[in-house]
Amino acid sequence: MSLPPQQQNDLAAPGKKTTVDKDLRRFGQLTKAGRGISRSHINLGYGLLFLLIVWAFAYTLTGAGGDNSIIIVAAIVGAYMAMNIGANDVANNVGPAVGSKALTMVGALFIAAIFEAGGAMIAGGEVVSTISKSIVSPDAFADKSVFIWAMMAALLSAALWVNLATMIGAPVSTTHSIVGGVLGAGVTAAGLSAVDWFVMAKIAASWVISPVLGGVIAALFLAFIKFTILYRDDKLEAAKRWVPVLVAIMAAAFSGYLVMKGLKRIWKPDAFMIAGIAAAAFLATYLTVRARIARAAETLENRRRSVGELFTVPLICAAALLSFAHGSNDVANAVGPLAAIVNAVTSGAVAAKVTLPFWVLAIGAIGISVGLMLYGPKIIQVVGEKITRLNRVRAFCVALSASITVIIASTLGLPVSSTHIAVGAVFGVGFLREFLTNRRLGIPSAPLGNSEPRVNPRSEKALNRWAKARKRKLVRRRHIMTIVGAWLITVPASALLASAIYFAVRTFV
Repeated sequence: MSLPPQQQNDLAAPGKKTTVDKDLRRFGQLTKAGRGISRSHINLGYGLLFLLIVWAFAYTLTGAGGDNSIIIVAAIVGAYMAMNIGANDVANNVGPAVGSKALTMVGALFIAAIFEAGGAMIAGGEVVSTISKSIVSPDAFADKSVFIWAMMAALLSAALWVNLATMIGAPVSTTHSIVGGVLGAGVTAAGLSAVDWFVMAKIAASWVISPVLGGVIAALFLAFIKFTILYRDDKLEAAKRWVPVLVAIMAAAFSGYLVMKGLKRIWKPDAFMIAGIAAAAFLATYLTVRARIARAAETLENRRRSVGELFTVPLICAAALLSFAHGSNDVANAVGPLAAIVNAVTSGAVAAKVTLPFWVLAIGAIGISVGLMLYGPKIIQVVGEKITRLNRVRAFCVALSASITVIIASTLGLPVSSTHIAVGAVFGVGFLREFLTNRRLGIPSAPLGNSEPRVNPRSEKALNRWAKARKRKLVRRRHIMTIVGAWLITVPASALLASAIYFAVRTFV
């Protein structure tokens, strides 16, 4: 059987891609796309199954009819919001560890799911604020039905927006999403005078404060590691001196972070106690890590990759601790409005703070883990791999920056977003890499602006170096536009959605 002339010519040309090769490649791409579509349908099915289980649980707990139906609907919406928090926000805690290969995707999902749920269940707190960030006063609502539907609209709008952001691959702040939802529903239900605009101004300021602080601190630590360890001739000797100090700083920072943020709902020590805990963590970690680093250095080669391996265990611990703190804090974004609705229905009163029923907390904790397992990998890949390339040293700087930035901001009373901090830190280490790379190549100006290179036009070698650097952007610009754009419109988008949902509900229900 003879082949067609075109295929005979393809086979006769060595090294040339044949028509058969091209067809096989297209078939492989179609197969991969088909698997992705199939997986998305399966995940959707599991997500709907979880919401069905929540409906059955709430129905069994409360019964049908009257105001109990409102609680059932609110429970489903709260579970949906919790799933979206898990799908989007949790990626910031484990993304750098996955991108640096310190953790596999499966390992990161399991660690994050366990510690997110643990943080929510252990330290989620018995009392939560019903109005996120005190944006709207409960006294502004005319009666409980207005308040209930406003909270329902806020919760649903925030969930829809985070869902959309996850679909386009943009890590956004779930806190800002619920803030926007409360703002839009509050204004529609009670008017502009009901909003505390000073609080809103502080939240708007966090759009700039969070990523800038995170990026600067991460870049400073990366620069320190490069100049004190990686650029040294004897890298292992420098690592034995400085890595224990850096890991001890991380231990101290996370100790303070967990006490100030992760455990704040069940324990509130004073500043001296927090400082003492951080100092004790620093000393204990330094003594432990110094001995282990000295032993490990005896079997390692004197190169950068070997130094990076020393940060593997600290990175895994950081991912677990960040997940615990995140679960304890952000579960309120899912169950705070739900708890407010349950309290308003059962007690007939609108309160600024309410007791959090255990079943409400459980829905938030389990929902975050379910959303993470089903849809978390997409945003994890964006944060850990697609913005810039992360090795273990850079990922360590991102994790360390996240904890330190939250401590600094909390001490100064600045409102910050953990999402913005983590992503800003990733951008910070990426842009520092660009700057140092261009400097090492002998290029006088970084390829971020539009200025022309100040090189000898007759130096062909210099121009080639410049052209190479221009092509090698170490931070992918298209992700900057997508993420920053999503950040800027999170509050307005959630607010408009909440306003539309509230108006529709009050009109037709």
